[in-house]
Amino acid sequence: MNADIKVISFDVEGTLVTTEFSYAIWFEMIPQRYAVRHGLEFEEATREIRKAYDSVGDQRLEWYDVQYWFTRFDLGRADIAMEMFQDRVNYFPETSRVLQRLGRDYKLSVASGSPRPFLKHLLRDIEHNFSSVFSSTTDFQQVKTADFYRSMCRRLGVEPGQVAHVGDNLQFDFNEPASIGIYSFHLDREGETGNPAALRNLEQLAGLLDSIKV
Repeated sequence: MNADIKVISFDVEGTLVTTEFSYAIWFEMIPQRYAVRHGLEFEEATREIRKAYDSVGDQRLEWYDVQYWFTRFDLGRADIAMEMFQDRVNYFPETSRVLQRLGRDYKLSVASGSPRPFLKHLLRDIEHNFSSVFSSTTDFQQVKTADFYRSMCRRLGVEPGQVAHVGDNLQFDFNEPASIGIYSFHLDREGETGNPAALRNLEQLAGLLDSIKV
């Protein structure tokens, strides 16, 4: 255990949980309901839905708000519909082992850009491992900026240098937290960035934490 690090925060989608559930919501359930609502073929509905997503973009909070899209498309209540896709939530093979191992020495926290309606489903079987869950979009009305990480540290009662964060988005999970002194680890499961320092799975995290010298 590194004595200086008190908290390890985790991104959720692409880090602890596969993107299958969210993909099913955004690109199966919503287009399907939109197609029925407007009498369209699924492929045509999907094109219109994707165009609408792109018109908002992932720098705006609405992009992350599933009820915003349900309301915009007149599809009813998102929470009821999402419950039907709970079986699409799948954790990466090492997730439970790593959380149990690291939880013996560190306080574990979630630092996610996913809204709480998604986290309700994504964390259902593993939330007991975490002392705190933070959603940047729901709790702070922003994407995962440096300010979000500062606010998270204040709420946790720790300095940035006492936190390690891991996630799969280079900007939101590495650059932003690193800019304020958080020990940041980029998770690149498929090796897409070509960065030899990136983690390929969460099993590598514990060893790297033990090797940090400050």
